[in-house]
Amino acid sequence: MASSSEPGHTPRNPAQPSLDDLLSGLQSRLDAARGTTDRINSLLEAVLAVGRDLDLGQVLQHIVEAAVSLVDAEYGALGVIGEDHRLSQFIPVGVDQGQIERIGPLPRGHGLLGELIRRPEPLRLTEISEHPSSYGVPEHHPPMHSFLGVPIRVRDKIFGNLYLTEKHGGAEFDAEDEAVVSTLAVAAGVAIDNARLYTRARLRERWLAASAEVTNLLLSGSSQQEVLDLLIARAAQIAGADLTVVALPVSDDASLEVRVAVGLDADVHRGLVLPRVGSFVGAAVQTGGLVSTVDVRRDPRITAGPPRWAGLGPAVAVPIGTVEGGVRGVLMLARAVGKRVFGPEESGPLAGFAGQAALAMELAERRRDSEQVALLEERDRIARDLHDLAIQRLFATGMTLQGATRFIDHPEASDRVLRAIDDLDETVRTIRSSIFGLRAREQGPAAHGLRARVTGAVDRAAAGLGFAPALRTEGLLDLRVPPPVADEVVAVLEEALSNAVRHARADRVDVELSVDGEVNLTVTDDGVGLPQAGPRSGLANLAERAKHLGGSFRAGAGPDGGTRLVWRVPLPPAQRRTG
Repeated sequence: MASSSEPGHTPRNPAQPSLDDLLSGLQSRLDAARGTTDRINSLLEAVLAVGRDLDLGQVLQHIVEAAVSLVDAEYGALGVIGEDHRLSQFIPVGVDQGQIERIGPLPRGHGLLGELIRRPEPLRLTEISEHPSSYGVPEHHPPMHSFLGVPIRVRDKIFGNLYLTEKHGGAEFDAEDEAVVSTLAVAAGVAIDNARLYTRARLRERWLAASAEVTNLLLSGSSQQEVLDLLIARAAQIAGADLTVVALPVSDDASLEVRVAVGLDADVHRGLVLPRVGSFVGAAVQTGGLVSTVDVRRDPRITAGPPRWAGLGPAVAVPIGTVEGGVRGVLMLARAVGKRVFGPEESGPLAGFAGQAALAMELAERRRDSEQVALLEERDRIARDLHDLAIQRLFATGMTLQGATRFIDHPEASDRVLRAIDDLDETVRTIRSSIFGLRAREQGPAAHGLRARVTGAVDRAAAGLGFAPALRTEGLLDLRVPPPVADEVVAVLEEALSNAVRHARADRVDVELSVDGEVNLTVTDDGVGLPQAGPRSGLANLAERAKHLGGSFRAGAGPDGGTRLVWRVPLPPAQRRTG
């Protein structure tokens, strides 16, 4: 039987693919290869992009942006792990600032985000809520389902984690996505390490430049306050602090008082008295070294006193030098709530900087001691000249006039000469009192006189002000002012000088004390003046002291700005000048 097939025709095997199928499969493989090539190129571009910058903040931002783009995710974030094994920094991508504010505080590394901190291995999830460590998301947080997390290592140490969620189109993150992000994480570790080395080098350069600037100021003979102001300004600039304070020991030796505060709410913090035991700055004194915290408001070392440091978060404190087993003070830097903690490269040089502050205080003390010695020597010279020249001449003049009275016949002329002799005697007594005050020392009866006590109060205030106040006295302070009134004068002067130290921010303070029929104490500074509002308990106390003695007190602006305090009380009748 003849075949019905045409000559030369071979029948098609149904099991063999058609040409269209072969071409379609080839096209699919070409598309896949092209997609892989494109993805490799994108990965290479991302690696080059993250390695191009040396600023650490920009590097971290580029890393998370590149990761989001490479795996086609809607949201991404990079969490930096701090010393406490929590997230010290969190850089999100895909949410705007308004959403961030509505969500609330950034994550610290609890729940699912903490899973990669505890187990630093890549993690892929189809549904976030099904993982045992997931316990929900905050209110106003966008919905998230798929998840890919990859750790970032820097020199075999976990630096942080990349978190990616919500792959576009509702797809899951696959093994290829994990491989791409893991490769990016390796490149990111190198870029982060380079950026950190660059940052350390720049910081070291800035600290060295600041140290040289401070050294030049010290050698130029500048005042302690000028050196401290420069130290505080440079430390705040280099470390990026929002508040910088210097706390100095107070007389009870159990507390520290914030004498200098610059930055966020400085006026609120200036004047704070902090215990050495139970406060953050006190911890620096107790340990004798640098202390740091991620939140100064809730630091466990703060156990005494009311809540303080409102609005502040990360902080670091270091003692300023040591003297005779104690400290000269504490330097503290703090950042606002939500900002990054102080890293070792930022806080490490603070100890050396604090050492320069101690040197500034030491030099200022030596300079004051030298000036005091020169002043005492000058007082001795003046006292000798007054005693050997002025008193002897006045005494001789008085003797001459007294001898001449017997030759004066006119009664009125004789009476005038006798009054002149009395005035000379009074002048001699006044000069002798001045000599007594000029030669006053820390020992002997003169040390307990009003003139010596006033001089001591002024000298003690110089340490807090950074300069010596000008003092001018007039009259017989030690002879005419009774002890109860003298005690009040010293108390009022110390309160006035304490206010100038804590609040005035002055470059000059003048003290004038005169005695005649009344005691007149005037303290003037060229500082910021009296506050428009706020407590004035110290001034009320001065007014009450004056009222108790039948006197008056006035506080107002000085002739050239600043503050002028005038305290007057009458002397008891027996102490007033007669004749």
